[in-house]
Amino acid sequence: MSKETQNAAVSENKMGVMPVNKLILNMSFPMMVSMLVQAMYNIVDSIFVARVSEDALTAVSLAFPVQTLLVAVGAGTNVGVNALLSKSLGEKDFNRANKTAMNGIFLAVLGFIAFVLVGLLAVKPFYLSQVKTTDSDIYTMGISYLSIVCICSFGVFAQFIFEKLLQSTGMTFYSMISQLSGAVTNIVLDPILIFGLLGFPAMGVAGAAIATVMGQCVGATLAFIFNIKKNHEIQLSVKGFKPDGQIIGKIYKVGVPSIIMQAIGSVMTYGMNLILIQFTSTATAVFGVYFKLQSFFFMPVIGLNNGMVPIIAYNFGAGKRSRMVSTIKYSMVYAFCLLFLGFLAFEFIPSTLLGLFDASEEMLQIGSKALRIIGVHFLVAWFCIIAGSVFQAVGNGVYSLVVSVARQLVILLPAAYILAKIGGLDLVWWAFPIAETMSLTVSSIFLVLTWKKVISKVPDNV
Repeated sequence: MSKETQNAAVSENKMGVMPVNKLILNMSFPMMVSMLVQAMYNIVDSIFVARVSEDALTAVSLAFPVQTLLVAVGAGTNVGVNALLSKSLGEKDFNRANKTAMNGIFLAVLGFIAFVLVGLLAVKPFYLSQVKTTDSDIYTMGISYLSIVCICSFGVFAQFIFEKLLQSTGMTFYSMISQLSGAVTNIVLDPILIFGLLGFPAMGVAGAAIATVMGQCVGATLAFIFNIKKNHEIQLSVKGFKPDGQIIGKIYKVGVPSIIMQAIGSVMTYGMNLILIQFTSTATAVFGVYFKLQSFFFMPVIGLNNGMVPIIAYNFGAGKRSRMVSTIKYSMVYAFCLLFLGFLAFEFIPSTLLGLFDASEEMLQIGSKALRIIGVHFLVAWFCIIAGSVFQAVGNGVYSLVVSVARQLVILLPAAYILAKIGGLDLVWWAFPIAETMSLTVSSIFLVLTWKKVISKVPDNV
């Protein structure tokens, strides 16, 4: 593709001209659908694992901190890629856009290598720190599951970068197709490999891990093909490629706060697992089920964010303030509606939701109280999520980092520990609404500062 062709394609980018509400739906809806399917996969995956045994469900739940860390590195890096690439296109700096894409691919390769080492060296001590003994089905199944996920993580890193390249250039339909294909592959393979259908051996939780990896590879392959065949706004070429320290620095200026912010989630889940398993392994399984269920409502909001961030970043680069503001307002309305549905579900049908996971009487008793209490934080989480994405889109990911650190490490974990000591298991769950209230306060302050220091100073070249 010639530079003139690329120039013409980018000059007509819909992110700068399409009516904002229509643009948000056009950009976000495909990703919201694909994220919803991904959330359904997460739930179906755990439903199948729960049919193996409650210990199997606990083993997979205990793997969540490392899986969160993997996602933090992959997705967090590509938040930086997304913001820089979209801003470069808005400024018509096509050379920097192309370099950003190639350096993003390079960073994905490095991330994969790092998690191969995690899979080989860190998985066993990680599980031993939680279950305290190697003579346990939870330990054995967990090692099998998490080792496969880490050592074969090339698919998820490739999927992250190639889908972000599509999203950054507004091609969210193709990103949706690649995500859907991966999730559907996962869902289809789960029962086949877990229970040994169609002539395959029954592999239990190892089968769930293999299904996950194969789904990621399918999604990554399609996303790569779409970038080569359909994405004419960036050019991918390894010829003469050298890592660019300046570009990588700009990616990580936004990406590192996002990585740390999500990695903090890994620390939080690990800490919560240690607190909960002191009561009973069932409480840990309930916590794992909560994360699967909340993803059904939060993942579409993440899809909304994935559409929102490049729109704000593009119009930030193009100097179109009113389009930035309209994007934020519409996104907040949609995020509130999605999470209000989650609040209603957690408050009124917790037993029905837990029943999907073949819950025992003990799990129903613990889980129903837990979901009702944790569900309260849905009422304010929508604002904090959108505000954090605004900070990232304008290149100030540090604000998101501060909010996340304060919420999960300064407030949530200490609150959970103290509540566990003074009131037992039933009080632990109140740590989530308490932490979210703090997050709302700090996010509001930072959003006002972002308006005064950044957004209000953007010209309005509409």
